[in-house]
Amino acid sequence: MKKIVVGISGASGMPLVIRLLKILQEQENVEIHLVISRGAEMTILQETNMTIEEVKNLADVVYDNNNIGASIASGTFETDGMIVIPCAMKTVAGIAHGYSDNLLLRACDVMIKEQRKLILVTRESPLSSIHLDNLAYLSKISNIMIMPPMLTYYNLPRTIEDMETHLIGKILAQFHLDVKNFKRWQ
Repeated sequence: MKKIVVGISGASGMPLVIRLLKILQEQENVEIHLVISRGAEMTILQETNMTIEEVKNLADVVYDNNNIGASIASGTFETDGMIVIPCAMKTVAGIAHGYSDNLLLRACDVMIKEQRKLILVTRESPLSSIHLDNLAYLSKISNIMIMPPMLTYYNLPRTIEDMETHLIGKILAQFHLDVKNFKRWQ
């Protein structure tokens, strides 16, 4: 059983994380551990027709972001890695500077120290020099992958869902998980 931690921070992009959670639910032998920041809760309500409880119901285990002592805050709790989607620049700054004042940031810190996969689906545009410096610093850490939700066209997307499927397929490929309708380059 793969255990994947999903962290949701307050950046724009909630439909994408909801799609990721639904696709993860379809995977066999995957347990979803979810932590949601306060900013994410506000953004979920702004960008979707879902309640916070409905989003939480897409995961197997849900943690209170204020519970710094939860299982995912310890390296002895084994996981296959973590995806922060969307990943706000505030979260990037916290990760880059070891500022683990909540569970989401502490779980990222654990992924780094335990050398587990940490995928940051960063959301911001345009990027400031501070954002770029923090991202450049994190990109040098071998187990961190920075994966902004960039559009691709070689897969001939026809809908927003096609674009989301492609990005989620790329994210989950890092965990050796296949996504239905994900088109690889031929």
